Amino acid sequence: MSEIYLDYQATTPCDSRVVDEMLPYFNEEFGNPHSVNHAMGRRAKEAIEKARSQVAELIGATDPKEIIFTSGATEANNLALQGVARFHRAKGKRIVISEIEHKCVLETGYALEREGFEIIKIPVSKKGVVDLRLLEESVNDRAILVSVMTVNNEVGTIQPIEEISDICRQKGVLFHTDAAQAVGKITVEASRTDLMSISGHKIYGPKGIGALYVQLKPRVRLSPVLFGGGQERGMRSGTLPTPLCVGLGKACEIAGQEMENEQARLTEFRECFLKTIFDNLKKVYLNGDVEHHIPGCVNLSFDGVEGESIMLGIPGICISSGSACTSEILEPSYVLKAMSIRDDLAHSSLRIGFGRFTTNEEVAYAANQIVEVVNKLREMSPLW
Repeated sequence: MSEIYLDYQATTPCDSRVVDEMLPYFNEEFGNPHSVNHAMGRRAKEAIEKARSQVAELIGATDPKEIIFTSGATEANNLALQGVARFHRAKGKRIVISEIEHKCVLETGYALEREGFEIIKIPVSKKGVVDLRLLEESVNDRAILVSVMTVNNEVGTIQPIEEISDICRQKGVLFHTDAAQAVGKITVEASRTDLMSISGHKIYGPKGIGALYVQLKPRVRLSPVLFGGGQERGMRSGTLPTPLCVGLGKACEIAGQEMENEQARLTEFRECFLKTIFDNLKKVYLNGDVEHHIPGCVNLSFDGVEGESIMLGIPGICISSGSACTSEILEPSYVLKAMSIRDDLAHSSLRIGFGRFTTNEEVAYAANQIVEVVNKLREMSPLW
């Protein structure tokens, strides 16, 4: 079997329908969407506004103007955290996040700490669910923002967004969620948040485009991170890339139409994959919340073997290890460590991601290959 891609949490292939929608805006309808004094510019602007509406519809935003296009979820997260922090610093300097946020949220938090802000990191349970009691206790009169991701990118756990939203509303604090791993996979409700980050390449759209939902009523105020011509309601300056905006819009439209069927397919893939693994291997552990998870993400720890070693044994299958490699040190995943998973099991973890173009044959083949390699590695191990 040729190369199999099972790393859909890292990125997704651009859907051919998305590519078809984008193509004319590279060399035919190439007008600057901000040059509305001529027809080509106006047509480009119309295409972008259509895309804005498509994104808004998928997340249930009440007004397309609430969608601010960015270069991706990393920029959207930076704009949300830095923008709120700097605009509202007179009110307070406390920002509450979870321990398992994406690196771009954690690193933005560290940068804001150097500016004098107070970053409170809330621990999670062994299932990867944020501690709501501690979160509520941390939202005091100095707090200005809570940022908790909707779905974790490593283990697929879905956070209790409604409960977090209620806490923030009761305390009068803004709530931001990084929904890059959730939008298009599960139903998300913009109305439960004040700010929401979206990524194009996680939902079969192009790389280099994302969006930040910024609530209009009541109006959420931000300080911009990028300065220039004042595009995107003054929050994000720069000429918008029409083809990429169009691609994100189309990807959102398709996701809305196909989400229900995709959830059913991916749930079936997950169940078949796990059955093969657990029927044929002992001491394998499923990381994350068994009940509250997205169907396309599976994170497993294989006792007695290294995740990197398993990957080396299946070179034709594209999956991720739960360990983060640096040039000299192999550190276990900070997400799994936050979930109180032993270092040796964190080192032995793999993330398998199923998606729109995965087939039954690929799922069966990958599961059997992993079983075969893990058995071989355990046979070679004196510790096992």
